[in-house]
Amino acid sequence: MLDFPLIPKVLPLGAILFSFLFLLISIPLEAYILNSILKFDKKTSSFYAICMNLFSNVIGWVIFFLIEPFLSIRLRSGLINLIFFNQILPNLINLMILTAFIIFFGTFLVKSLILRVALISLTDFWKQEPESTPQKFYSRRDFKRKLQSKNIFTSVLIANALSYTAVVLVLFLIFRIV
Repeated sequence: MLDFPLIPKVLPLGAILFSFLFLLISIPLEAYILNSILKFDKKTSSFYAICMNLFSNVIGWVIFFLIEPFLSIRLRSGLINLIFFNQILPNLINLMILTAFIIFFGTFLVKSLILRVALISLTDFWKQEPESTPQKFYSRRDFKRKLQSKNIFTSVLIANALSYTAVVLVLFLIFRIV
């Protein structure tokens, strides 16, 4: 028989399904924010929201699986209780709050970087700018680019905060119900 050593014996199906649930919550919220603040059309804002969330989710899981072997036994048992039994150990609540802040700002940085890379990679570099445009218009264009850069930063921050708020509300509902 074939033996697959890479497939785990216990699969955290609940954590995987919750990850999909959180993606289904955060993608429409962030697409709405990108649509309303950055004035993208609905299709483009949905594409960028999906791109940001999927890549940041994959990067987050990779970082988690790289860090997990170095955790202490106490933290591992707390993670096992949280993932498999939906129980939070009382002595790990402060650490979970600190970790949540670190994850929030890390995700914000990753999402803003992903959005900037996506915007840069999807722009048309081959478009020639007219030579007869006065220097005054170039300074306005530079000002508009700087303003758009600030808009990208603030819109990703607002979108990330809104989606994290919705996810935390869902988590509170789940932990209160269970």
